[in-house]
Amino acid sequence: MIKEKESPVCGITYIDEKKVKKVEKKLPSRDTLYNTADILKTLGDPTRLKIVIALAEEELCVCDLTALTDVSVSGVSHQLRILRGQRIVKYRRQGKMVYYSLDDKHVEDIVAKALQHVKESYTRKPH
Repeated sequence: MIKEKESPVCGITYIDEKKVKKVEKKLPSRDTLYNTADILKTLGDPTRLKIVIALAEEELCVCDLTALTDVSVSGVSHQLRILRGQRIVKYRRQGKMVYYSLDDKHVEDIVAKALQHVKESYTRKPH
């Protein structure tokens, strides 16, 4: 992770009211911000992120995810319950098997963009 001692700030205080009002109109509601932050926090756990990345590739059962993550069945089940609660993953039953997949394409897009950002930003020099 790239860290600086301090972030650069303006040498004077000047608020561009026109820009602030324009941006303010485009900001999502408080509830939307909190719900989005919750989803991002959920994806912030490395095990859950690994599960999501795996499910972006293939529909998998808990046993498959256990093998991929090296986490116990109960541990994977717990992570899937959290992901289901945020509507990040869904499941379907087929006989005695339960298969998990991503809830929708948005989740895959979010993770793909984050991975792309990390790959690109950590290979260039900091500002």
